Amino acid sequence: MLALQRPTETPDNELITAVLEGSEAAFAQLVERYQDRVFRLLGRYCRDPVECEDLAQEVFLKVFRKLHTFQHGSAFFTWVYRIAVNAATDHLSRASSRRLRLVEDEAVLDAGTDRFDQHSPEAPLLTAELAAVTRQIVDSLPEKFRTILVLREFEDLSYTEIANVLQIQLGTVESRLFRARHRFKEALERLHPELLPNGGDSPARGGRR
Repeated sequence: MLALQRPTETPDNELITAVLEGSEAAFAQLVERYQDRVFRLLGRYCRDPVECEDLAQEVFLKVFRKLHTFQHGSAFFTWVYRIAVNAATDHLSRASSRRLRLVEDEAVLDAGTDRFDQHSPEAPLLTAELAAVTRQIVDSLPEKFRTILVLREFEDLSYTEIANVLQIQLGTVESRLFRARHRFKEALERLHPELLPNGGDSPARGGRR
């Protein structure tokens, strides 16, 4: 019995070429391929779903308008992320009365919740408290530190991918991320030392560089 073959996904570069040649269907495929990741990323910056929808539309409009500037050979999703991050920070700058709001993410809380007994009656309360504190502290960081924590701790981008998104040197990614984590830990120690895991550098994880 012959196994059914799954249809091969059209590579990004082929879709981009088709879009530049006038194919609306190809662009629709690109949007469908990346819209969830873009919306999730924007959700780290704003908590209003309608506002995120508007920002996502703005991002893909910019993607369409700037597609001719994309350099083939580089990762398309990091190029899209760069546009998304810029759109989000520009939007927040225009609305100066609004503060950056980050939604808690279990990935950034792993280091902190390891020390809690997940089966104890207090575990949900402790986790919720740590989530609220994490959001509050990251919200208070300067924009360049907030963004690099979002890309690394929430979006799990590698150091190289972050460098491509932010268009900075790899060494700058490493030093900025180190400083961002250090500031986070300082604030956590100062405001809520009871939540700091013993010997931990939350938010900080291992993983790919």
